[in-house]
Amino acid sequence: MKILVIRRDNIGDLVCTLPLIRSLREQYPQAWIGALVTSYNAEVLHANPDLDAVFAYTKAKHLAAGQSAFGAMWARLRQLWQLRREKIDLVLLPASGAQASARRMARLVGAKRVLAQDDVPADPVALHEVLRTANILDALGISRESLPVAQIVPRPELLGAAQKKLGTGPVLGLHISARKPSQRWPAERFAELIQRLHVQQPALRFALFWAPGVADNSLHPGDDGKAQQILAACSGLPVTPMPTHELAELIGGLAACTWILCSDGGHMHLAAALGKPIVCLFGKSDAARWHPWGVPYQLLQPASLDVDELSVEDVLAALSALPVGGC
Repeated sequence: MKILVIRRDNIGDLVCTLPLIRSLREQYPQAWIGALVTSYNAEVLHANPDLDAVFAYTKAKHLAAGQSAFGAMWARLRQLWQLRREKIDLVLLPASGAQASARRMARLVGAKRVLAQDDVPADPVALHEVLRTANILDALGISRESLPVAQIVPRPELLGAAQKKLGTGPVLGLHISARKPSQRWPAERFAELIQRLHVQQPALRFALFWAPGVADNSLHPGDDGKAQQILAACSGLPVTPMPTHELAELIGGLAACTWILCSDGGHMHLAAALGKPIVCLFGKSDAARWHPWGVPYQLLQPASLDVDELSVEDVLAALSALPVGGC
């Protein structure tokens, strides 16, 4: 059997699809299993032991400078033709919604059978995205009783570089960027948190992650200014700047940390898939659907649905409740 999974949305969505892919491998150990994803999130599948092949294409909104929309479209068509030659038996579309573009791709691939999430009765008990995604397994007669955890594999050279940069001892990774304004914790509170933790635990090191760039970039807004504000306030403390220009860099850096503090987002799901205990800050986001999967975590979501309402004391208490002795 040849099975192709198409997941063409965001990083966290793809991470939440990994338990489904692992379940397919366990059920069909001899099958050829491939994944068709975007170039934006393909790194999530690097060295994935459950996949025989990964196919990635570039969406128009992710085109780099100098890349043409025509060239990207032509490359996509050639890729779909390559997949057609694989003679796919089954295409799975595990994302929710109509998935019109993904269905067109499945038709071009020429699969004998296409199974979408909308073709399966919804499970009202399946609240988390991992469970919602895996709901499609019902149509294949595969149990969802004990779904495996998601796992990603960092590139050894990038993990080694991050470990060398951060040094030995426990490391708290702090990712300060968030797409939604309601999930952005202020720079001064990150700085105060670092200062207070350093007094309490002088051996603790800090890795400061953020999306590089300026805040007013309409396509890819960054947090260079916020990071510099935190670094200036924590001058002389063991804080290592970790701007990550590529997804592979972020995965390698998170893998080198002991614990993670971040807002809800793709980086949170990456940290969970790396097995890291997490304190996560939730604003206007569905915590039941998007909380970290398969790892110990403390979730902070104020009644106002704005993380600006969270104090440093709130976060300190949550960090102390994490395993491995807390942070």
